[in-house]
Amino acid sequence: MLLMQTGVPAQTAPATAIAASPQAVSSAAGLSVRGDPVRGKVLYQGCSGCHSVDENDIGPKHRGVVGRLAGTAPDYAYSAALKTSGIVWNPVTLDRWLTNPSAMVPGTKMFFLLADPQDRADVIAYLAELK
Repeated sequence: MLLMQTGVPAQTAPATAIAASPQAVSSAAGLSVRGDPVRGKVLYQGCSGCHSVDENDIGPKHRGVVGRLAGTAPDYAYSAALKTSGIVWNPVTLDRWLTNPSAMVPGTKMFFLLADPQDRADVIAYLAELK
């Protein structure tokens, strides 16, 4: 279960929201979902058409994404919208992003989304392990 320091629902929580567990995600729909990083690694293969763990590709590399300010991975050409978004990637913001990137940051280059809250939680749990 995601604990919010602010008491604000996940949809409007600031980027400083704290997760009780790196594998616990409050989905954009307000559901509390526990992520499985092993399953997330398998699901992440679907992201590999654009992303890599350690190399920038069509999308930026993902190692260290949790805790990173959006638009700041070195040597990647981000959209102006993402570079100026002020988002810090954490389980809450990643869940909102993966739910609908272009709704969260209009003008972003990212178009892929994960509709299932459990899939999102699993991928986020995997990304959280990539230090």
